Amino acid sequence: MPGAIFAPPPGAAPAALPVPTDPNLVVLTIGGEKITLAQYNEIVNTLPPQFQAAAKGPQKRQIAERIVQLRVMAREAEKRNVDKLPGVQQQLAFQRENILANALFQDLAKNAKVDDGMARKYYDDHKADYESAKGSHILIRYKGSPVPVRPNMKDLTEEEALAKATEIKKKLDGGADFATLAKAESDDTGSGANGGDLGNFKHGQMVPAFEAAAFALPTGKVSDPVKTQFGYHLIRMDSKESKTFEQAKAEIVEKLGPEAAKKQADDLRAAAKVTFDDSFFGPVEPK
Repeated sequence: MPGAIFAPPPGAAPAALPVPTDPNLVVLTIGGEKITLAQYNEIVNTLPPQFQAAAKGPQKRQIAERIVQLRVMAREAEKRNVDKLPGVQQQLAFQRENILANALFQDLAKNAKVDDGMARKYYDDHKADYESAKGSHILIRYKGSPVPVRPNMKDLTEEEALAKATEIKKKLDGGADFATLAKAESDDTGSGANGGDLGNFKHGQMVPAFEAAAFALPTGKVSDPVKTQFGYHLIRMDSKESKTFEQAKAEIVEKLGPEAAKKQADDLRAAAKVTFDDSFFGPVEPK
């Protein structure tokens, strides 16, 4: 039922209305129950994220209608003692535990103490995560590449593609303009039209062989042909950036909060005295 109640509202959203600010303003009445703006906002904050923006914006009427329907049905269920049925009681108990467990985890993450030493160690162990580069390339594809053959161009063998890439590298070493050759020769027509420009990228965004060659290049230098499944690349490193610890610290602290919370949750689980009947659940699976 809740899934149907909170299905995305159909139709175009109406124009936005002025936003009241008085938290004591009664914005909704359901029978004898009055709901103030502050209470409505508390209800909205418990909704899935995709509905919160709608409930606070121009679709607030449609979402409120669904909240009303849900509350009316729930109150009727209580009148009929549906909440006392054994199966329903089990569901309510499980939902309560799930809500409390999630709330505890959020509280642990929010209040986790991440000192400079922990943050510094994380930074030192993950420096690559805070490096980015701006680069360009010229791609010469060969047979089997997922990159399509350009119109009126030969489907080169791997040896022919390497020879062509090597010849272009010689031209670049001799002073030829990289952007001009990229526009004329690159089989990556998207970047080629922009002079080979790939924009900014971080570790993990390119295939491994390309990434390793790109980040190893000094700024302004062009690589020898680098083979990937797409073909042979001539990579030029245009610029590199690396966040300092101080620049990355806030991001690291925010990241380590949930990790610290998970450790505390794991510690709580380890400290609990739990016994499984292996004949029913089966043996512990190896990690």
